[in-house]
Amino acid sequence: MASEAIFALLRRRSLPSLDAFLATNIDLSGVSLVRTLASVSAELVSRFRGVRFSFQGRNSRSLIRKIEILVVLFEYLADDSGSVSPTAVLCYKELYLFLYRSKLLLQYCAQSSKLWLLLQNPSLSDFFHHLNRDISTLLDVFPFNSLNLSDDVREQIKLLHQQSCKLTLFDDHNDQLLRQRFYSFLDAFQKGQIPNSEELRSFFVEKLEIKDPKSCGDEIEFLEEQILNHDCDDLELTLPLINGFVAITRYCMFLLFGFEDGLGWSINNSKKQRKCLVAQEIVDTFMSLPKDFVCSISLCLMKDPVIVSTGQTYDRSSIFRWFEEGRSTCPKTGQKLVDSSCIVPNHALRNLIMRWCAAMEFADLANESPAWVLQTRASVEATKATVSILIQHLAGRSELAQIVAAREIRLLAKTVRERGELIAEAGAIPHLRRLLKSRNAVAQEHAVTAMFNLSVCDENKSLIMEENDCLEPIVSVLTSGLTLEARGNAAATLYCLSTVHGYKKRIANADGCIESLALLSQSGKPRGRKDAINALSAIWRDPDNYSQMVNLGGVFALVGALADEDEAVMERAVVVLAGVANHSLGAETIGREESAVPRLIELMRCGTPRGKENAVATLLHLCINGGAAVVEKVVRAPALTGLTQKLLLTGRERAKRKATSLLALIFRECENTAMMGSGSREGSFRTHVSPPISIPVSVL
Repeated sequence: MASEAIFALLRRRSLPSLDAFLATNIDLSGVSLVRTLASVSAELVSRFRGVRFSFQGRNSRSLIRKIEILVVLFEYLADDSGSVSPTAVLCYKELYLFLYRSKLLLQYCAQSSKLWLLLQNPSLSDFFHHLNRDISTLLDVFPFNSLNLSDDVREQIKLLHQQSCKLTLFDDHNDQLLRQRFYSFLDAFQKGQIPNSEELRSFFVEKLEIKDPKSCGDEIEFLEEQILNHDCDDLELTLPLINGFVAITRYCMFLLFGFEDGLGWSINNSKKQRKCLVAQEIVDTFMSLPKDFVCSISLCLMKDPVIVSTGQTYDRSSIFRWFEEGRSTCPKTGQKLVDSSCIVPNHALRNLIMRWCAAMEFADLANESPAWVLQTRASVEATKATVSILIQHLAGRSELAQIVAAREIRLLAKTVRERGELIAEAGAIPHLRRLLKSRNAVAQEHAVTAMFNLSVCDENKSLIMEENDCLEPIVSVLTSGLTLEARGNAAATLYCLSTVHGYKKRIANADGCIESLALLSQSGKPRGRKDAINALSAIWRDPDNYSQMVNLGGVFALVGALADEDEAVMERAVVVLAGVANHSLGAETIGREESAVPRLIELMRCGTPRGKENAVATLLHLCINGGAAVVEKVVRAPALTGLTQKLLLTGRERAKRKATSLLALIFRECENTAMMGSGSREGSFRTHVSPPISIPVSVL
């Protein structure tokens, strides 16, 4: 987006090169270039002449007037078919770059939020000054004498040149006072003092004309976008500082506009609106996983892309593992790599991947946010004040206010651990517990998701399970929630709570819990199915729950998930099954399912490297712990030996170890069968089992 491009320029205090912005399809010769300049400048003036700029209005109008004069020059020159000197062509190229920079800056000032423009005011004034200096320098060297200009055009250009030379940096005094006022609110919260509500109303409503909750919400979203895109702290506006302004603005939204008058706009369509704000262009561009988002080492979506010394990008964990395994060449180019200390984060690609995930509702990165931003005293105090208002309305009688309050608590608790502790300490959990039983689907979904976000914090788990006894209503949402999203988030909440060992048995014993998790793992949305599998995995880790997991269909559901159409769900299921098969009861139960071994074999054939690794591990554990009947079923599986041999040659280190052990077991089983001298059984094995590999293997 243009706003991000100009923000990058401002942040780095540098101007783009000519080659970076000259379009490849532009004819750079003589009159054609002049006609392009005439078209671009006329379009720019037409687009921004009637725009009302909230800030930098005087500088913007001054820049537009300069470009209007250039339009006269370009249109006059476009009608001249004479030859153009090399010096003039060079100046035309620089003028094209000037117009491009001007367009970016004007677009940035027209489309950015008011608060962000206010905070960026000095930097923006400085950038306008640089553009004015550039046009003055260009007019100094422009070869006017070699051009056949009319007297009136020459006079206008001369006047423009004089104005550009005299004009100095302009800072609106009122804008500076507003900016200082905004900083004074931050200072007040930093000292633990809440600013007067009338002062806040005067600033936001009267001065900035932010007059409704939707406008205020848009301001917050824009500021949060800057936190996401702000990859360095080389400006006065550091990440913690911006985060403090976000917290203050959120507090003002609820203080000034309340809950009844218009906040319903954000309840049902927040996800759709968010997509429009930050990711619609990604949806339009990429409808399937772009290959540039995939790490060429792991063949998985990159979560933390980094650039190595050869200019190639890989996922951080993959390239670190590449170095740890003793390799020193670039996986793509084969060039010698500098050590791992010389890798550089690829923030632009990471932001693009996160936006694609959000737009496509892809679970892995869609819900990530800049939780690493430091919480300053000001942001904490502003958040406390906001939470106090939210809980008051959460405890009230208005259903709309309760829904909005639950939604905001859900969002506040999502990103920063300290916020979750603060919200729980303020007393939100009992009110959310009551809302879990609401017959309003939106209210229930926000409440259970807020409970999930709070449960991520270890300090809140006992408050949820012990002090407020929320297990029964959470399981009730899991069993009969009004939406699939609510059921999935209930499963995720149970998974978080089950990380405390003492709660695993209580959760397993809850009426209908295991059965509902098993059902959700088969019929929920992809994220919900994955959360249900995670919860079943956590329940299995307590040996006291083994029999219940088997008898109530938990293990059967995990086997069924091997056929899931979503690759992430299927991979998670096989990871859990590898752990279940490590115990005799689990291995025997899996072995009794006719579809288990064929699905594991298919995963070895077509799965991802991680899926293949866990599939062979599960088969090995089945053979070790499942008894003779299960061993025979595994060994007789078609294509098992060939696929295991292939994995031994191409798999990752853990996969190779498991494949070696499984091949040794198959080889030993074939030898035992041959020594038994049973013709029918021997013939059966020779029919289905490929000849063992001729290299020596050992059992690990």
